[in-house]
Amino acid sequence: MTATTTEPSRISSRPASVPAARRRLRLPFSAWHLLLAPLAALFAVPLVWLLLSSLMSNAEINRFPPALWPSKIDFGGYSYVLGNAMFPRWLLNSVIVSAVAVTSNLVFGVLGGYAFARMRFAGSRLLLVLMLATMAIPFQLTMIPTFLVMKKLGLIDTLGALIVPALVTPFAVFLLRQFFLSLPRELEEAAWIDGCSRLRVIVSIVLPLARPALATVAVLTFLTTWNDLTWPLIAINHDTQYTLQLGLTTFQGQHHTRWSAVMAGNVLTVLPVLVAFLFAQKAFIRSVTSSGLKG
Repeated sequence: MTATTTEPSRISSRPASVPAARRRLRLPFSAWHLLLAPLAALFAVPLVWLLLSSLMSNAEINRFPPALWPSKIDFGGYSYVLGNAMFPRWLLNSVIVSAVAVTSNLVFGVLGGYAFARMRFAGSRLLLVLMLATMAIPFQLTMIPTFLVMKKLGLIDTLGALIVPALVTPFAVFLLRQFFLSLPRELEEAAWIDGCSRLRVIVSIVLPLARPALATVAVLTFLTTWNDLTWPLIAINHDTQYTLQLGLTTFQGQHHTRWSAVMAGNVLTVLPVLVAFLFAQKAFIRSVTSSGLKG
């Protein structure tokens, strides 16, 4: 009787110790962080080196072996870029082009995406397929026709040549369409019963729910327009109409010996992109996971 009574107690005590051991081995963060943290640090090394180099003097940058950090913080590169070059004008041109492109893509993307998601008209599916097919055409095949059109419109060597081709993109329409398809129709039908027009439904019901998708379209459009170099290089000739990317390339060629100024210009160019992505990171993830683009 003694053996039979003690054996169940041993068996019952073993499973209780296993969860306790597992709780002791559980990490306070996801195991994926052990892989992602070194990768993030590796990708951040060029940005950190760029920032440190912009604070060095030309002698430290040209020294061999190169210095890893500045012995003395020197803002000479920033003062040279902002004071003795056309950098402020190029920055203003990039802000204008990017702001107009982001606004127009949001407006036309919402209208086009909602039409493809909710309206059924003759040829709607064909138009959607043709629109998506244009995303597979490389820019190298369309830049000459685009240049000829802009030349006929008299927009070459103006900011209009950079703004008009970027007014709306197929990706913006497609992404917003996918997000609108995920919204329940009952919300819109209830608004129609209350007497709201379709435009009022879009403004009052759809847009507040589509903030993650709108933020994603805004960030991606800003990144694409801000970092574009090929098309401004073709369409712009006068230096007063240069964007930041085109002006920085010319600036680097003209002042290649002042590496501190070149590094400072690169820091000022990358900074708006980093700020825009960090502020919209959560909205970007929510939009991708809810618009049917994941996987």
